Amino acid sequence: MDIKETLGTALKSLSLNKVRTFLTMLGVIIGVFAVISLVSLVGGIQNYVEGQFEDLGSNLIFVASGNIGSKGGRPGQTLSSSNLKEKHIDLVQNEAGDYIEYVTPTIQTVKTAKYKTNGYYSSIIGVSYNADKIFSITPKEGRFFNKSEEKGSSRVVIIGNTLTTKLFGRENPIKKSIKIDGKSYEVVGMLEKKNPDYDEALIIPYTTLTDDYEGTTIISIVAKAKNNVSLDDSVESVKLAMYRDLHDDEFTVMTQEDILDSIESILSILTIALAAISGISLLVGGIGIMNIMLVSVTERTREIGLRKALGATSFDIKRQFMIEAVLISLSGGMVGLLLGWVSTLIIRNLIKASVPFWAIPLSLGFSIFVGVIFGTYPAAKASEKDPIEALRYE
Repeated sequence: MDIKETLGTALKSLSLNKVRTFLTMLGVIIGVFAVISLVSLVGGIQNYVEGQFEDLGSNLIFVASGNIGSKGGRPGQTLSSSNLKEKHIDLVQNEAGDYIEYVTPTIQTVKTAKYKTNGYYSSIIGVSYNADKIFSITPKEGRFFNKSEEKGSSRVVIIGNTLTTKLFGRENPIKKSIKIDGKSYEVVGMLEKKNPDYDEALIIPYTTLTDDYEGTTIISIVAKAKNNVSLDDSVESVKLAMYRDLHDDEFTVMTQEDILDSIESILSILTIALAAISGISLLVGGIGIMNIMLVSVTERTREIGLRKALGATSFDIKRQFMIEAVLISLSGGMVGLLLGWVSTLIIRNLIKASVPFWAIPLSLGFSIFVGVIFGTYPAAKASEKDPIEALRYE
C-alpha cells in the first residue's frame, strides 16, 4: 500500500467512531490549549509590567525597606515597620545631590473618596511636590501641588482621569471639594490618562497623608538621576547616603532594570510550573491515545488478519496505526491551538497578550511527537499479529 492509500484508510477508520476519536483527542486539546494560553498570558503580563515601568519615567532609583532578595540578609519589613523615615529623604537629596535631580517618598493607603452622592474606594498616594517630574505625571487640567502646600500639609488633591469620571461625571473637578474620611480636600489638578495605578488614584502631599491618617509610613523613596551622570554612580551615591543612618541589611537600592529582572525571574518560574502542568495534560492525552489504539487493535484483529492475507505487510499495518495515532494527536493539537488563540483574544481585553510565532510550530510539533511516542506500541502490536490466528479471532 502506498502512503496515500494508507492515509485514506486511517481517516476512514477514525471517522467510523467520531465520538471516541474526539474523546481520545481531548487530552491533547487541553494540553496544547493550556500551553498557548499560558504563553500568551505570561507574555501579556510581561508587556504590561514593562509598559508600567516605562510610564513611570526613566533614570529612576528606588530605595526600599529591608534587604530584598538577599540570601543571608533580613527580608523586607511590612509597611508598618518600614525603616524609611523623612530624614532619609533629606540624606539622599543632600548627600547625593551631585547625581540626583529629584527625590520623593511614596506613602499609600486606601480610602473612600466622596463627591456629593458618589463614592469610590480608591488608592491615596502621598508624594512630594516634585513627583510629577519624577514619574512624568502631567495634569490635564489644573496644576500639581507646590512646595509650600507640601510643607503646610495642605488638603489639596490631584485626581486620576478615570476616578474623575466616576466621581464627577462630566463636571469639571478643579477647585471642587471631595471628602475622604470626613475631611475636605480641594481638587487642584486632574491627571491625563496614564495607567490604572494613577487613573483611579488620588495624589496628595505626603505630609498631609501622614498628618491626617495614623499608621501610614514611607514604603519607598524614589530618586531621579540626572541625565548627564552614570546611573550606576547615582545608585552608589544613594547607597552611601543611606549608609549614614542605616546598615546594609536595613535597606535595598534598586533601579527599574533590577526590578524588571526580579519580576521576569518570577514569571520564568511561574512559566516552568504551569508548563509542567500542561505537560501532564499532554502526557495524559498521550496515554489516552495509546489506550484507545490498543482497544482498536483488539477490535480490528480480524481486519488485520484479512489485510495480511490479501498481501499487506507488517510494515503496512504498523504504518496505518501510526498514522491514525499521529492524526488524532495532530488534530487535537490544531483544535487546542485554535482554542488558545481564542483565549488570547479574550485575554487581550485585559492586557496586551499575543501568541508568539514560535509557539505555533512548537505546539503542533509536540502534538506529533505525542502521537508518535504513544502510537508506536499499539502499532507494533498490530503489525505482529499472525494472519491465521487473526482470522480465527472472534
